[in-house]
Amino acid sequence: MWQEPIRAIRKIFRENLGVKPGERVLVYTDKPTRREKLTPGEAGRRADLRDVVHLFEAIGKGLCRELRFHEYPAGGAHGKEPPRKVWELAFGRAAVEAMDEAGVLKPIISKRAKPEQLETAVKIIKKRRRSAVDVIVALSNFSTSHTTFRTFLNELCGTRVASMPLFEMAMLSGPLRVDYREMSRLTRKVAVLLTKNSQVHITTSDGTDIRFSIKGRKGEPDTGMLAGEGSFGNLPAGEAYLAPVEGTANGKLVILWAPTRRLASPVTVTVRDGNAVKVTGREPYVKELDALLKKHKGNSNIAELGIGTNPLATRPDNILESEKILGTVHMAFGDNSSFGGKVKTPFHQDYVYFRPTVTLTNSKGEETLLHKDGKLLV
Repeated sequence: MWQEPIRAIRKIFRENLGVKPGERVLVYTDKPTRREKLTPGEAGRRADLRDVVHLFEAIGKGLCRELRFHEYPAGGAHGKEPPRKVWELAFGRAAVEAMDEAGVLKPIISKRAKPEQLETAVKIIKKRRRSAVDVIVALSNFSTSHTTFRTFLNELCGTRVASMPLFEMAMLSGPLRVDYREMSRLTRKVAVLLTKNSQVHITTSDGTDIRFSIKGRKGEPDTGMLAGEGSFGNLPAGEAYLAPVEGTANGKLVILWAPTRRLASPVTVTVRDGNAVKVTGREPYVKELDALLKKHKGNSNIAELGIGTNPLATRPDNILESEKILGTVHMAFGDNSSFGGKVKTPFHQDYVYFRPTVTLTNSKGEETLLHKDGKLLV
């Protein structure tokens, strides 16, 4: 029963990430804390994730020169910076100690760093870039994709990063078996379309109706092919995404699925001038989402538009897979600083919208229908 998962994980290391025998790899995950109130189902999923992580660790050790592994207490939200120890394992202790001595490490980890502090960190890391690991496999439950940690690794050190939050074993035999060449071709086409246009209008039969600007923002393809220097993406992959222009989104988002479960009834988020201003509905999740959006300045920002492009992604109850489903769109609240936006906050949460109709408008006022009732028309 373990042969197929083992083959799939080896393929991730060798083909998706292009790991070579002489390279150094860091695999990390997070563990539940007492602050988290987990349902029995969620507790079981987190335990299963730990088993998957150790399988990655065991297989990866035979495919590289050095594999470092670390487990740390979960931060409780997607988009938070990982703790200091993970920074040390990724960049090297000397680089992290130098950042600490310069007084920039703590502000960066808390996402409160000023531009001059970030610039100091950049200079320190550049001098010691050869101490950084070659590959990161981020199997934490809470995503570290939208962090300065990940951006520095990609852009300053050339580290390849696979972000796999909420990962489950079943994904190895599902969306990870996609034809990457075909999916890459489609994903890049969608990314180009997003880049060429300046306005987006999204509607769904459930009541979502929102407009915003994407003028000047670049569409990015998440293809799952991460062997190139400084590559970053999710596994499973399959989306084209960008950061909407801050302050431009207006309308409403009707959420039917939380990140790992179907909601008992719809939750409606009213959006005004680029921010979520009201969360309504009878579902208990209303209070949870409202609290998250108000916890930090910037959490309510409309951070991301993503277009799913993976034909083998099917599960709606796991956001890592559901946001890749062909024919869906997803939008996120919170941080977008790592992919062309201007908002930095320790929070980034996606929600998927099914059967959307999406209209793109360019600077000349010409319209392109990207989706019609959930069918991608590219």
